[in-house]
Amino acid sequence: MFRIGDFSQLGQVSIRTLRHYDELDLLKPAQIDKFTGYRYYTIEQLPRLNRILALKDLGLSLEQIGDLLKRDLPPDQLRGMLMLKQAEIEQQMQAMQTQLRRVAARLNQIEREGKPPQYEVVIKSVAAQPIASCRRVVPDFEAMVDYRCEMYRVLYQWLTDQAITPTEPELAIYYNTEYVERDIDMELGTPVDRQTLKEVILPETIALRELPAVEAMASVIHKGEMWDIGQAMVALYSWIGSHGYVSNGPYRELHLFWRELEIETEQFKNIVIEVQVPIAPLDMPQ
Repeated sequence: MFRIGDFSQLGQVSIRTLRHYDELDLLKPAQIDKFTGYRYYTIEQLPRLNRILALKDLGLSLEQIGDLLKRDLPPDQLRGMLMLKQAEIEQQMQAMQTQLRRVAARLNQIEREGKPPQYEVVIKSVAAQPIASCRRVVPDFEAMVDYRCEMYRVLYQWLTDQAITPTEPELAIYYNTEYVERDIDMELGTPVDRQTLKEVILPETIALRELPAVEAMASVIHKGEMWDIGQAMVALYSWIGSHGYVSNGPYRELHLFWRELEIETEQFKNIVIEVQVPIAPLDMPQ
């Protein structure tokens, strides 16, 4: 069973959207705790959510989506509709590329239904780590690339000016407790030597701090297209909910063997990222 926040991360939709789908009878929680009011979902509900989101990306109203779901839309027909949408988006201007990638990701999720997972999840302990970082709230996905480039540029320029040598791996931390497409609270950083924490005066844009240790960290390795990182997130949160855990802190992305500012755009199709989520048993107070 998944708490609504973890199911939000798994399905890549907001809690508000899940509550709205509940009100419209599009996707009801599998269980509502009669004492706490907490809503719980199951992994078996993910295919229905994927279909709702895919049809919504095609421009259909929620009323039309409800009618199609009642008719039990075959996967092949839905796949064909999504592929037509892909062809249409490819002819549009560059500003529509984000929407195209979202449709492709939903299509990939639907096509993988019933197939063995392509990611192996491991649990490990992670030691405390001193980092230098920048933290900003990104207004929306469209601004993500510009914000990331500027944040890393400012961070590494300051490290160079201070003659501080960063270590590996470069990382990103996301603090929103649910999937969001606006106001994305993000911290970008890099490990540094522990002695650095005591020796410099910081500008407002830079933080030097110790990233806390995590006793139980669920982790997967994603290799391939940068825009397919959502598939690793789905695999990770699916494993967490299916094995009796909940997320217990912000998730991290570690850039293994590369730095974001040092690779060309075409190389983003062949990257290695470790995705990490702190976890706790489902019945443990958060």
